[in-house]
Amino acid sequence: MVEQSAWMDKVRADPGHSSWYVERFRALAAAGEDVAGEARLVDAMVPRRARVLDAGCGGGRNGGHLHRAGHTVVGVDVDPTLVAAAREDHPGPEWIVGDLAVLDLPARGRAEPFDVVLCAGNVMTFLAPSTRTEVLRRFRRHLAPDGRAVVGFGAGRGYPFPEFLHDAREAGLVPDLLLSTWDLRPFREDSDFLVAVLSGAPAPRG
Repeated sequence: MVEQSAWMDKVRADPGHSSWYVERFRALAAAGEDVAGEARLVDAMVPRRARVLDAGCGGGRNGGHLHRAGHTVVGVDVDPTLVAAAREDHPGPEWIVGDLAVLDLPARGRAEPFDVVLCAGNVMTFLAPSTRTEVLRRFRRHLAPDGRAVVGFGAGRGYPFPEFLHDAREAGLVPDLLLSTWDLRPFREDSDFLVAVLSGAPAPRG
């Protein structure tokens, strides 16, 4: 049994929180706001018909965009309300209710690895701290040999960037590129946001 995520703790304390979150992004999209910048970055990284795992997919805004761009998308989120909204608003991808800390898609009959794992929307900061490295390890296991994980979250949310990068290395992921925004601005020590493009660490020799 893994520790429950901070997101689900929040939902338990406020049962209407998930519906509020869904409606917030629906309203932003209806107003013409940019709600898929993360997806556009991922789309630029892969060829057409790539396989994308939207880890912590929420209401499906990124996975839906990537599906419409021609990719095969599987989205996973621990919150059933968010997954139901993804299915309603963005038909096409496969949307799954599941905890990223025990993610095992091959055990569910989906053995093909992914070209990209996208983890946006501050998902890493909503995980239980005890599960962070394991979640990253499971991202690594679901990647194709030359696949990459793209993880983005803000500062001041209880997960310092150096700690995250240490956990990523412990999980077998090394940074290819560090950015401070989803529109490709470089990362600096004083950046208040991190977008980390990670690939699998080479296996040790010998």
